[in-house]
Amino acid sequence: MSTVLPLLRPADADELAAALLDACADRRVFAFHGGLGAGKTTMIKALCTQLGVEHGTASPSFAIVNEYRGTTGPVYHFDLYRLKDAAELEGIGFQEYLDSGHHCFVEWPELAADMLPPDTVDVHIDVAADGSRIIALDLNPAPSATAPLA
Repeated sequence: MSTVLPLLRPADADELAAALLDACADRRVFAFHGGLGAGKTTMIKALCTQLGVEHGTASPSFAIVNEYRGTTGPVYHFDLYRLKDAAELEGIGFQEYLDSGHHCFVEWPELAADMLPPDTVDVHIDVAADGSRIIALDLNPAPSATAPLA
């Protein structure tokens, strides 16, 4: 299922983040797609605010992953832009983060596509001609509890 939402100004990001978390209450992994300056980090900061992270959110460009303390536990924010090979993800324990049951927000997720769970929420951010953002959500179906194991 795909949903398109406008983000007319950065100040509206908190409201959009609250709606996104409400609509995806059972999801924990979000993959953010978009060019440089599209607003991936702005949206992740807003999501973190909604999860009770009080301060210190920034893109983990050089650290690869930042851990924040929210009101319901840790929140993990990944920036995979600088990585060149998926094997580097093993070195940071990427799969363990994804399997933790805590919110994981992944910028530049293309390198990790094969590792992301099937119910990952794909968030595509595009910049419109007027400078607003168009947010397209792909809500991949959650695996059925009765589905046979492969």
